Amino acid sequence: MKHEQQKESDGLGVNIRSIVIVAVLMMLMMFAVHCTWVTSNAYSSPSIVLASYSHDGSRQILDDFREAYYWLSQNTDNDARVMSWWDYGYQIAGMANRTTLVDNNTWNNSHIAVVGKAMSSNESEAYKIMVSLDVDYVLVIFGGVIGYSGDDINKFLWMVRIAEGEHPKDIRESDYFTDRGEFRVDAEGTPTLLNSLMYKLSYYKFGEFKLDYRSPAGFDRTRNVIIGNKNFELTYLEEAYTTEHWLVRIYKVKKPDEFNRPRIPVSERKIKRSKIFVTKKTNKRKKGTIKNKPSVVKGKKLSSTQTS
Repeated sequence: MKHEQQKESDGLGVNIRSIVIVAVLMMLMMFAVHCTWVTSNAYSSPSIVLASYSHDGSRQILDDFREAYYWLSQNTDNDARVMSWWDYGYQIAGMANRTTLVDNNTWNNSHIAVVGKAMSSNESEAYKIMVSLDVDYVLVIFGGVIGYSGDDINKFLWMVRIAEGEHPKDIRESDYFTDRGEFRVDAEGTPTLLNSLMYKLSYYKFGEFKLDYRSPAGFDRTRNVIIGNKNFELTYLEEAYTTEHWLVRIYKVKKPDEFNRPRIPVSERKIKRSKIFVTKKTNKRKKGTIKNKPSVVKGKKLSSTQTS
C-alpha cells in the first residue's frame, strides 16, 4: 500500500511539474510576443512614419512625411528656403536638405513669432512677411482627410499666441474665437480665422473633396465638421505638391513679377515711335509765336471778341 501511494504521489508530482513548466513556457512566449509588439509600436515606430488600422484590423503605413521630404529634395533648388512651423524644421533639414526658417533649436522667440504672424495673417499680409524672409516654399501639415489630430490646425492657436506676444497690435487671439469662446473651422468660425494663411493652405481645394459617399464635400474628419470657407483661390501662392493622404501640403511662393505686370527685358524697354518727328524750325527761327495773340493795352478791358 505504501509503495502504491508513493507511486501515485510521484506521478502527481510529475504532472504538476509538467503543468507548471508548460505554464511558464506559455507566459514566456506571450511575454516575448508582447515585447515584440511594444518594440515595434513604441520604440521602432518614429513620428515620421504613421500607422493606422482599417476596419478589418489590417495595418496601414502612412509614409506621407518621407514622401513630401523626398519631393522637396528632388524638385526644389538646393538653396530653396522652406517656411513651416518649428516642429518640422529638423526633419526638413535632415531628410530634404533644405533651409528652414525655424526648427527645434531656434532660441529666438521673436523669429518664431514672425513665422506665427505669417501663418495667422491673411494672404496679402503674410506675403509681405514671406517676401521679407525670402521664402520659396511653405509646408503645412493637414490631418482632415485621415483624422490625424496632430496637424497644424490643432496647433494653430499656439502660433497665434506666440505671434501676439511679439506683435500685439497686429495679432489678437480673441479674433480667432467666436462670441461663445469657441475655436471653430466651420461656418460659425470667425472671418479672421477663415481667411488666415494657415486655414487657406490647409483647406485649399478641400471643399471639393469627398471622403466617401456618406460624407459631404469638405468634411473635416479630425474636427468632424464641414469647413466654413470652401470657395477661395490663392493669389500669392500656388500648390506645388500634396501627398497621397493629404497629410503634407507644399506651396510655392510666387515672385512679384509672376502676378504683377509682365517683366520687360532691359533690351526691350525703349519706346518705339511710329513716325519720327522732325521740327521745321531752323537755327534762325527757334523763337516761337502764339497764333491769334490778343493785343493787351494797360488799363483797358479785353472785349468779348478778343477773348474768344
